[in-house]
Amino acid sequence: MVIWFTGLSGSGKTTLATLLGQHLVQLNYKCCLLDGDAIRKGLNKDLGFSDADRRENIRRIAEVSKLMIDSGLVVLAAFVSPFEADRKMAREIIGEKFFEVFVDCPLEICEQRDVKGLYKKVRAGEISNFTGIDSPYERPTSPDLVVPTSKLNTDESLKVLLKEITSRL
Repeated sequence: MVIWFTGLSGSGKTTLATLLGQHLVQLNYKCCLLDGDAIRKGLNKDLGFSDADRRENIRRIAEVSKLMIDSGLVVLAAFVSPFEADRKMAREIIGEKFFEVFVDCPLEICEQRDVKGLYKKVRAGEISNFTGIDSPYERPTSPDLVVPTSKLNTDESLKVLLKEITSRL
């Protein structure tokens, strides 16, 4: 299956995907983590952050994810994926094995965390077209699971994930 983590930068998508992957490997599942930063440095390095480029980014990731699940992997896809239509497209490409996790964290908390220093750069005018600041993020209307990382610590969030995911594998 593909577990698609969506949420703002700093919400905890990659952290949760990484921890979930570690637990699933202990349960003898073969997993692959696809992360937005890594994908944009390689496969999608030719894409920018226009709406059209963001859509193509998600399309490519969905196609690669589908190939991976067809090979028997559990794919942990951690991407901002800001537009509902693009997440819907990913679900259509992948099919019934798509599981959307909304990593719900308010912008203020994400900005306080600022793990990568991106919000600081945005506020300084060094980055534009940044999701949540000067580019929209459309909250999922019907995700398969919501993990409120501003209310739950990492261990609690992981427990919620494990309960939902292991029952579906």
